[in-house]
Amino acid sequence: MNHQRTRFYFVLAIMLFTIVLLATGSSILTIALDKHDSIPLGTFITWAGIISLPLTIYLGVKEFRKPSRTFNKYLANILKFMLVLAILWVPICYLLSGNISFSFSEKETFQGGQLAMKWFWGISYGIALGPILLLIVYWLSILFNRNHNTLHN
Repeated sequence: MNHQRTRFYFVLAIMLFTIVLLATGSSILTIALDKHDSIPLGTFITWAGIISLPLTIYLGVKEFRKPSRTFNKYLANILKFMLVLAILWVPICYLLSGNISFSFSEKETFQGGQLAMKWFWGISYGIALGPILLLIVYWLSILFNRNHNTLHN
């Protein structure tokens, strides 16, 4: 098995493992990594899953690594941007919440308050759903391109 395929399956396994842990609400997610119980393991497991989603798509679809059409170059660049956002997810969310457990309250200030919480959820859902929507757009472009070529032949 070549290195590209091995990397793909490794990242896919991380993504699936994270999805299972999050979907089942596993107690592993709440294990504290410090003596003050302020750093949950779930933050880093979720981070690994968030990074692995766009990375799985990048490694799994050759057109995102080596685009052959201009449209696919745009999609590949957007996916790379989403990957960078996924890598920066913990620092961004830490700035929003003011803590590594990403908990928010009814504060009047932005950091740790309700507006920051809305930004947190928007960024988190965007990073998770963006690569999936991008993959769907790519698949639809393949379908449209095939139908377009069939009509003109």
